[in-house]
Amino acid sequence: MKDFTEGSEARLILQFSVPLVLGNIFQNLYNIVDSVIVGNFLGKEALGAVGASFPVIFTLISMVIGVGSGASTVISQYFGAKQLDQVRKTIDTIFIFFLLSSILVTFIGIIFSRSIFILLQLPDEMLSDAVTYLNIYLSGMFFFFGFAGITSILRGLGDSKTPLYFMILSTAINIIFDLLFVIVFKWGIEGVALATVVSQALAFFSATWYLNKKHMVINLSIRKYIFDRSIFKSCVKIGLPTGFQQSFIAFGMMAIMGIVNTFGTNAVAAYTAAMRVDSFAKMPALTFSSALSSFVGQNLGAFQEARARKGLKITLAFSLAYSLLISLVIIVFGKYIIQIFTPDEAVIAIGQDYLVIVSSFYLLLSVMFTFTGFLRGAGATLVPMLTTMTALYLVRIPLAFWLSNRIGVNGIWWAEPAAWFVGMVIMIIYYYSGKWKGKVVVEPSDLK
Repeated sequence: MKDFTEGSEARLILQFSVPLVLGNIFQNLYNIVDSVIVGNFLGKEALGAVGASFPVIFTLISMVIGVGSGASTVISQYFGAKQLDQVRKTIDTIFIFFLLSSILVTFIGIIFSRSIFILLQLPDEMLSDAVTYLNIYLSGMFFFFGFAGITSILRGLGDSKTPLYFMILSTAINIIFDLLFVIVFKWGIEGVALATVVSQALAFFSATWYLNKKHMVINLSIRKYIFDRSIFKSCVKIGLPTGFQQSFIAFGMMAIMGIVNTFGTNAVAAYTAAMRVDSFAKMPALTFSSALSSFVGQNLGAFQEARARKGLKITLAFSLAYSLLISLVIIVFGKYIIQIFTPDEAVIAIGQDYLVIVSSFYLLLSVMFTFTGFLRGAGATLVPMLTTMTALYLVRIPLAFWLSNRIGVNGIWWAEPAAWFVGMVIMIIYYYSGKWKGKVVVEPSDLK
């Protein structure tokens, strides 16, 4: 556990962010390794099928993960106020929510998987593989949500190192089973999905065992869980706007996927490969934002607003420096990076165009992420949600549709940075308005 209310702001944020960055690197390796193996050993059709599955998965889990982010904020605020009993109740409550949600998501996803892909106009040569991959992946939702719950809890307590260790373990297992199931056993797309489920299950069970033995606050046992309605309402109040925001993003990504699908197999495969690289590149900026949320949550919970504001400035500097560096790397080496996923020249050319266009504007994304992280930590999550709706549905999707009909598939890529610019401007204006103040769940009289 880490107390953010005392000590050097820059050192604390950096110390907390680095394990988060490393953890997210390994988490992204799940998707990257899957795609590299699929693209090189199973072909571009299978690569596109895996890529088409992820907007659907994101849509199914987004609301649940959003409420989980609300729980992380509540935990960080109670921990900042030194109310450990409330911390333990929040842990129990959110874990029950995660486990029940996993059953519902699995049930809905498997029933409607084929219909969803047909609605998105996925090319026929990818449909069967996409349905197979998605259904197997969804069978492991219990483990996915269980581990996500543990991660949310630990980050709310200021512990970013423990999730990293188990993420490294899970990623290593995933790579080993990917190679074994696909290359040795020749199980095809089923092997790729099964490797992910097995690795998630082992990460969840090993993390649960370790925390029950070693952690001073967390004790995960279904027989001992207590569901606190009042705390759950606080989690939902803070997390639901983020959940809606994530859902809007997810539905928007499915809409974008639907536009990409109309350009055929090469475009879908290129989009899959480029998105893996793009997600990997964006991840540290997003992670800095997540770290800032925990920092702000604790300091506003302790009523140290000036310290929270200073954390914003420091995080912004870290994020901008990183984004500038990664933009240069991707612009120069984008073609060679896409070649790792597939030898197909047509796919490589489309993927390179995506990376050059999008990575040129990572600075805008970093600013938007940083201000969003501050507002989430403050509990003011409604405006980020509305900002996402505006940028995605009034800018990106209409512009992607309009430009793609005039300049081809590259029009889809140009629409993304345009949406970032709009989102960034709105977030900055709201922050400086000061209307986010007074959203914490603790009162000054609660401090001990």
